[in-house]
Amino acid sequence: MTTAHQHFSGARPLTVLTHAALLTGRLLRALRRMPTFLIIGLVQPVIWLLLFGQLFRSVADLPGFTHGDGGFLQFLTPGVVMMTALFASAWSGTTYLQDIDRGVMDRMLTSPASRGAMVIATMAYQAIQTLIQSLIIVAIALAVGVRFPGSVAGVGITLLAAVLLALTFSALSDAVALLTRQQATLIAISQFTTLPLMFLSSAVMDLSLAPGWVGAVADYNPMEWAVVASREATGAHTDWSTVWAHLGLLTATALAMGFLSTRAFRTYRKQA
Repeated sequence: MTTAHQHFSGARPLTVLTHAALLTGRLLRALRRMPTFLIIGLVQPVIWLLLFGQLFRSVADLPGFTHGDGGFLQFLTPGVVMMTALFASAWSGTTYLQDIDRGVMDRMLTSPASRGAMVIATMAYQAIQTLIQSLIIVAIALAVGVRFPGSVAGVGITLLAAVLLALTFSALSDAVALLTRQQATLIAISQFTTLPLMFLSSAVMDLSLAPGWVGAVADYNPMEWAVVASREATGAHTDWSTVWAHLGLLTATALAMGFLSTRAFRTYRKQA
């Protein structure tokens, strides 16, 4: 165990990245064998996009709706992409819980693999899953007639914002899993955070039509930062200062959550 701790403290960046790549490959192989979670995670977003997008399309004609030029579907698509990233990443900690139950986590913590590599691996895995799901949602949106005036650059910003959002909440979910070690607790916290974060943002409704306090809360909501960056980038008249400011907030939050997740390993080892 001492050797492992020494190896961790003196791990070179190249070694950490090599370990992270190997651990990411382990997770991707599991996803390839059982892609069910990836597919199921798309069911609800597709319902939101196709069913709700048609059911509430006249909302874009309401007085005060400030994004009505491209129709409600164009408004809704960035929100649906971010909802998918948020909901999927909130369950990221279940991977750690499974490893804990099977004894895999303890073996990895006493191996030469660094804790940083373990965090990077789970976040990279979540980023890849988010990219796949986001591309599918964008493709479906294009198929039903949504057009993005921001073109390829706007779609690229949307994917980047979705990945940063997923990294933030996957790291948070991993930290919760390590600190609580309880599936029920992780589920409860995920449900308690994801739904309020979604509805306290402009994911499905223009905040100009919401009470003022909702907009005030949304200013501090990572979900809102991702939606605003995406919607601004895919719109006809992009304010790039707004896009970069919100991406910067997402990046800083993702780094902070990654650090928290890494530190959670220390608490886990003390409680083991």
